[in-house]
Amino acid sequence: PLEVSAKKPVPFLRQVISVKKKVRRDPRFDDLSGEYKPEIFMKTYSFLDSIKKQEKEMVQKQLKKCRDVEQKEKLQQLLNRMTQQEQAQKKQQKLRERELFLKRQQRELAKQGKKPFFLKKSEKRKLELAEKYAELKRSGKLESFLNKKRKRNAIKDKRRLPSQQNL
Repeated sequence: PLEVSAKKPVPFLRQVISVKKKVRRDPRFDDLSGEYKPEIFMKTYSFLDSIKKQEKEMVQKQLKKCRDVEQKEKLQQLLNRMTQQEQAQKKQQKLRERELFLKRQQRELAKQGKKPFFLKKSEKRKLELAEKYAELKRSGKLESFLNKKRKRNAIKDKRRLPSQQNL
């Protein structure tokens, strides 16, 4: 509001200047932003992959040049985080592709006049596990993976068994 002199009497009808309130909106929950579709998002922001690749190479170069122990450790953590994000993105992309493939198959079966059949979560998990097994077999890392799995299960079994102290 405007400053008015206290010596003059206030008029009965004051002129008030309204200030528009800024409307804040969160694009995650707003309908104006549209619906989130991962395929469209990946296509739109595909240029970020090349930038991330360049950044990763730059970090690797810095890591080779670096002599300071603390700095080297930080760079190594950053590099690990970048590789993990990259792997997670690839895994998610494979998952999406598999789901798209299954949807296409269902559409084709529906066009042929057959009743659509949707896999349960457990069935999808079994298929994923079989695919992982085949991938490990191809890369030759199957034996080490199974050994780690056996060790993990042995530790779990040991925990479940009653200890000697309780007997």
